[in-house]
Amino acid sequence: MTDLSRLTEALLSAARRAGADQADALAMGGTSLSIDIRAGKLEQAERSEGTEIGLRVLIGGRQACVSASDVSDATIAALAERAVAMAREAPADPYAGLADPDQIARDWNLDALELADPAPEPGAAELEAAARRVEAAAMQSAGISQVEASASYSRRAMHLAASNGFSGGYGRTSHSLSAVAFTGEGTAMERDWAAEGRIYASDMPAAEGIGQLASERALQRAGAVRPKTGTYPVLFDERVASSLIGHLLSATNGAAIARGASWLRDALGQQVLPSHLSVIEDPHRVRIGSSRPFDAEGLPTRRRMIVENGVLTGWTLDLATGRKLGMPSTGNAAREASSPPSPSTSNIDLTPGQFTRDDLIAQMGTGLLVTSMIGSTISPTTGDYSRGAAGFWVENGAIQYPVNECTIAGNLREMLLRIIPANDARVHLSTRVPSLLIDGMTLAGV
Repeated sequence: MTDLSRLTEALLSAARRAGADQADALAMGGTSLSIDIRAGKLEQAERSEGTEIGLRVLIGGRQACVSASDVSDATIAALAERAVAMAREAPADPYAGLADPDQIARDWNLDALELADPAPEPGAAELEAAARRVEAAAMQSAGISQVEASASYSRRAMHLAASNGFSGGYGRTSHSLSAVAFTGEGTAMERDWAAEGRIYASDMPAAEGIGQLASERALQRAGAVRPKTGTYPVLFDERVASSLIGHLLSATNGAAIARGASWLRDALGQQVLPSHLSVIEDPHRVRIGSSRPFDAEGLPTRRRMIVENGVLTGWTLDLATGRKLGMPSTGNAAREASSPPSPSTSNIDLTPGQFTRDDLIAQMGTGLLVTSMIGSTISPTTGDYSRGAAGFWVENGAIQYPVNECTIAGNLREMLLRIIPANDARVHLSTRVPSLLIDGMTLAGV
């Protein structure tokens, strides 16, 4: 693989020669391989390799970002000159700037995080065989008309260096298998899916189980109808429940707070979840794809409480948004090669409950179990929430039949205060949120 550290140093040197006051450079590279099987035939086999470089320069409070996929010396020199010229024409930003040298990460233990599988890269034939096992397992179920199965692998690496003295990088691997199963025909066609992904191939579950689960889910969807209109409890299945916490995280992102465009902009120190629930970020979980030892500005990452015992304790900040709000960065900067840093969370945990999903189904009496959602109308400033949904109708605490083409609505501020979590969060996910029950939601069906 290309020496990414050397590329970042070359970019910084070129930026200094071009007249930059400060600069940081990002180099990313890797390979990916994917195989798609459809109707028993190899539909697509793709392999990609590449390196991308990005440079951010700062001149007197003005900044500019440029990127390229050509890593020649001539391109690096031209990139730096272009970035400096752009920065000189950019509007002044009093909050832009690198971290002070005493803020940057100095020590970390990549081996402890286990972000990269040391095993050899799987070949295309190996991935195809895995995808075919997924497909075959799904097709064994009577009533399944078609299956789309995929297998993929990637190995990526990054290196970040800055004129403040920071320099560091790490690599990641990813293995994944997925299946989409179809049942029925025409307007009566239904589908559902199953997928698994891990950093280490040895941690992957059996391909056959993924295919079987996809077919089971699809067959359960057969004969779906529109549910009743009214006000009912809604149980968000674990597969979709994380989206609710995602809305909370978006509303506590420092960029939204700095713009005044968040329905939680005045909620710091206030209760936003039931008092027994917390939201924790831990970027140092072992063998988790979103773990990271430092952020995109070279600051050390750390475990922190976003919500503690129901109370919102802080915003998610990078350096610039922290300066705007008069707060220190929380070490949450993320960036692409062509853009400046912005705040973003990594691994998230919501406190699990004491009940199983079946317990919550029994408790809800009559209502809706949501297993998939499409589209959304969510106001970032008020938290008004409306989404298309499909799932299963529940009566007398038991699933009765599948439903689709309905809309669920409420207000996120009120909804989140009423959530009841199950205990079914999957431990290997970077965002671990169990099924969530919310009463009194508006359901529009027939």
